[in-house]
Amino acid sequence: MNFFARFAQNRGALVGLVILTLIVLMAILAPLLFPESPWRMVQRPFLPPLEADGFWLGTDTMGRNVASGLMHGAWVSLLIGLVSTSVALLIGVPLGAVAGYYGGLVDDALMRFTEFFQTIPNFALAIVLVAIMQPSVTSIVLAIALVSWPPVARLVRAEFMSLRHREYVEAARLVGQGNLTIILRQILPNTLSPIIVLASLMVATAILLESALSFLGLGDPNVMSWGYMIGAARTVIRQAWWLSFFPGVAILLTVLALNLVGEGLDDALNPKLARERQ
Repeated sequence: MNFFARFAQNRGALVGLVILTLIVLMAILAPLLFPESPWRMVQRPFLPPLEADGFWLGTDTMGRNVASGLMHGAWVSLLIGLVSTSVALLIGVPLGAVAGYYGGLVDDALMRFTEFFQTIPNFALAIVLVAIMQPSVTSIVLAIALVSWPPVARLVRAEFMSLRHREYVEAARLVGQGNLTIILRQILPNTLSPIIVLASLMVATAILLESALSFLGLGDPNVMSWGYMIGAARTVIRQAWWLSFFPGVAILLTVLALNLVGEGLDDALNPKLARERQ
């Protein structure tokens, strides 16, 4: 049974994939459906949903179109989630691979370095880093990446330690392949499955972190995001429930979809583990 057939057996994963596809389409179509800036005031403030033509989700405290902010915010959230996860993988995978392959003093030194980043709670460290670098998309991406790479390093290290003495690795050494070649061509391809599953979950975590930072006023002031929309609406939640409800649902659905897809990838890439759980 191929990968796609195993993935399709998980109905939750298919639901998550459909939701995620719709959110990606939101981000792609946002400039076409709402070509004007989401910061532009277009109607009177606190216009309820479906109250006027063209304002399906109403307006916010400044008379801005909530639907426009929601769709433009999808692009920001997905971009930050994907880029920060990619940066975290670029940091964590090489460190974990070197630690797991060589072991000994190299492993001890790299793991102590990894533990240093894990001694501080992720969210607290992200707040400090963004505050130091000044809030912007770049600083948020770097902050989230810097707090997200330690689990990647630990996962890759564990995989390399379990694979470095396998027969095919020993055979590669016997034919004269160097350490770098063995790491890149023999061991790393066999660790991609758990890395891919972890990456899908990391994107969801990154979106939550970005939303929390924006909620606290540490988001990029030049871009619209779901976290900013919720943060700006928290003082008027009784007066205008829709201002925090719609971006909150968007975050919930995105994170749920990514987790469902991650579970489906885990079942598809590790069929033996999936059968054991049944």
